[in-house]
Amino acid sequence: MTDLINNLSLGFGVAFTFQNLIYAFIGCMLGTLIGVLPGIGPVATIAMLLPATYALPPVAALIMLAGIYYGAQYGGSTTAILVNLPGESSSVVTVIDGYQMARKGRAGPALAAAGLGSFFAGCVGTLILAAFAAPLTEVAFKFGPAEYFSLMILGLIGAVVLASGSLLKAVAMIVLGLLMGLVGTDVNSGVARFSFDIPELTDGIGFIVIAMGVFGYGEIISNLSQKEEDREVFTGKVEGLMPTAADFKNLVPAVLRGTTIGSILGILPGGGALLAAFAAYTIEKKTKLKPGEVPFGQGNIRGVAAPESANNAGSQTSFIPLLTLGIPPNAVMALMVGAMTIHNIQPGPQVMTSNPELFWGLIASMWIGNAMLVILNLPLIGMWIKLLTVPYRWLFPAIVLFCAIGVYSTNNNTFDIWMVAMFGVIGYTFIKLGVEPAPLLLGFILGPMMEENLRRAMLLSRGDWSVFVTRPLSASLLAAALVLLIIVLLPAVKSKREEAFVEE
Repeated sequence: MTDLINNLSLGFGVAFTFQNLIYAFIGCMLGTLIGVLPGIGPVATIAMLLPATYALPPVAALIMLAGIYYGAQYGGSTTAILVNLPGESSSVVTVIDGYQMARKGRAGPALAAAGLGSFFAGCVGTLILAAFAAPLTEVAFKFGPAEYFSLMILGLIGAVVLASGSLLKAVAMIVLGLLMGLVGTDVNSGVARFSFDIPELTDGIGFIVIAMGVFGYGEIISNLSQKEEDREVFTGKVEGLMPTAADFKNLVPAVLRGTTIGSILGILPGGGALLAAFAAYTIEKKTKLKPGEVPFGQGNIRGVAAPESANNAGSQTSFIPLLTLGIPPNAVMALMVGAMTIHNIQPGPQVMTSNPELFWGLIASMWIGNAMLVILNLPLIGMWIKLLTVPYRWLFPAIVLFCAIGVYSTNNNTFDIWMVAMFGVIGYTFIKLGVEPAPLLLGFILGPMMEENLRRAMLLSRGDWSVFVTRPLSASLLAAALVLLIIVLLPAVKSKREEAFVEE
């Protein structure tokens, strides 16, 4: 306990420096600003703003990125409630009751419920992260190449199981990601492979290029393909922000339940935070309505508070596998790995020992960021609504230009801009085919790491494949992966899973 308090005081010392507070604020502000724009979720937001952090010192860069992450999540819930457009996948559930509340003139309490629920859940999630990070890091040091390989197999299978939509499409996305990760120079022999004699491809496909193309440009093309009149614009007024006493009575237990579910599920690889939001909403619907309470789907405040809390708690605890094992559990964390690598930080258990200022500074900044967001979002709601009324024909050229400058500035290479454009078309095709592209990013990030660990394990065991099942830790991880696969292929579970991801 004393260790935890010492570590946190070190973290707050780092986070409370003027420079880092400014960057946390800029991150939260930018995240909310872009998150409020319909159709641009946290992944696209971070992908677009990643180049903005290059010139910063590593601690400030990560603090700013974390701020962008939960800023975009808050922004996503704002559009979900006001315009019936989920800013990101985990806001899909918030739309159901949030928009109905806004239509009844109760947008204020809905936004307050989302903001306060998220703040509480974020604080609890961060506490869990702080408490479990140290013991988990100890475990991580026992990991060799074989264990890491098995853990990544488990992670990828988890991502398939938790991806919304068809299992086959999720597997296809992961395989495509793994294959794209193979482009570049072979780790062991130093020979270029799959580069088709294009010199720019010998370093591999840029991570930002894929993220920005598939998520940023893909979303823009998809938005442009809709008719102007199909894009909803919020014209109502937001009056009376504070929820009533009756609202609070319903709110508090829902927030507590959502936070618990989110904290547990966020650690899972795949779509932890997304699954948490769905699970929290389902549990609220199963909880009996009190007399005089609005039915679900017609503007029940619990239907906003629970999924938003779950989503935020999940997004905080999803930092646990990233910071302790170096394994990203979802697409946003995969972007964080990209950012850490760019700043020469090897994500994994050694971060905590070799760079405690960064580790604990990041954790402390999450509390500060969450507090900033409540202050930013609730009083300034009028400003965010104004932003929603900007015509899309003015917005999208600015976003496209911003992305192009960002991509160019990473390598000073025009080839990257063409690549982003190509991936934008691919991203749009994914949207049209109804394919969830997040597993692609996970496969792309984990692919090279898996290959490296597989080869290391094989070198150390002199080519003996049994090393993966003879080491107890590795064997148990593979067994868990197998159990997951069997469970998800059971007919009963399969139909339940399809049911869970159907938006009502």
